[in-house]
Amino acid sequence: MADVHAALRSLGLLPQDTSLDGADQPLDSAEYDDATELAVRHFQQVRGLSVDGRVGEETYRALSEARWSLGDRLLRYDPERPMRGDDVTNLQERLLELGYDAGRADGILGPETETGLRAFQRDYGLTSDGTCGPATLRALRQLGRKVTGGRPQLLRQSASFVESGPHLIGRRIVVDPGHGGSDTGFTEGETTESDLVFDLASRIEGRLAAAGATVYLTRGRSQNPEPAERTAFANDARADLFISLHMDAHDSEHARGVASYYYGTGSGASSTVGEEFAQLVRREVVARTGLLDLGSHPKTWDALRMTRMPAVRLDCGYLSHPVDRLLLLDARVRSAIAHAVLAAVQRLYLPAEADPPTGTFQLPTHA
Repeated sequence: MADVHAALRSLGLLPQDTSLDGADQPLDSAEYDDATELAVRHFQQVRGLSVDGRVGEETYRALSEARWSLGDRLLRYDPERPMRGDDVTNLQERLLELGYDAGRADGILGPETETGLRAFQRDYGLTSDGTCGPATLRALRQLGRKVTGGRPQLLRQSASFVESGPHLIGRRIVVDPGHGGSDTGFTEGETTESDLVFDLASRIEGRLAAAGATVYLTRGRSQNPEPAERTAFANDARADLFISLHMDAHDSEHARGVASYYYGTGSGASSTVGEEFAQLVRREVVARTGLLDLGSHPKTWDALRMTRMPAVRLDCGYLSHPVDRLLLLDARVRSAIAHAVLAAVQRLYLPAEADPPTGTFQLPTHA
């Protein structure tokens, strides 16, 4: 617990005298007081995590990563244990601003970041060793931004998608039905979230396959893979898109509607195509079902961050709300959501001049 307090103090979220003696105490001990919980909630909000005030695995890892600033350590690619931290994010953002393709700024030093770093070093007469040390850091700080007038990664990725053609034949899409097995998610009588999202995933699978895509589901009806297994499955499949399906629940009687999420920190770093797809799929679902629109939001959840392709989580409504639940129990509404996902995927690959208005795309029928 002492390291959590230290991290929060270093970020200015706790005063210096908040630290208490007794390291290694459990998180539910007396030292995890109201001030600490408030600080954790603030950190989670800023970092795009689930705001629950608990220091779980993702929050603890994010606190550890937040302590690194660019220049604190040598940065190099390690395929066995990739370096993670805010310093890696800053390096990626700097390379992208200078016009080098370093992948998305996700704070994980992978092969794309190493390639971008080596290219920068080579162009500026440095030793092209893929290590960000003092000399490379000085060069990065001395140079002004080269790419202006927009987000360079958005321009690069959008162009790549359009150039790949409008068809879905050969596209690899992984659909991830949330929960599964003994983890049923929200349950109301005989209705379980896991069964409904699996049914929805199966409908999406059928429509995308009919359009020519190769579709994989991350689980069967009775399986419940770990989150890391789901993202690893998508990465191993070399998927073009990853779509995670959920239905929400909340204690508030007013909670209802459709929301989508994409990888992003809220401060500029994001999956640009993921953001575009999150907005497309949410608007298509709203247009075809009449469910309330709750917007698209950046999050740093591992399911969005660890996938190496554009990834979106779609929360299709609140099973805890009587109106949403009634709609989601209707097979026709689930079919409409599946068609909305197909429309959004198709629109993602269309050039702007051929993109149909929201809610109007129809899958061509063949005699």
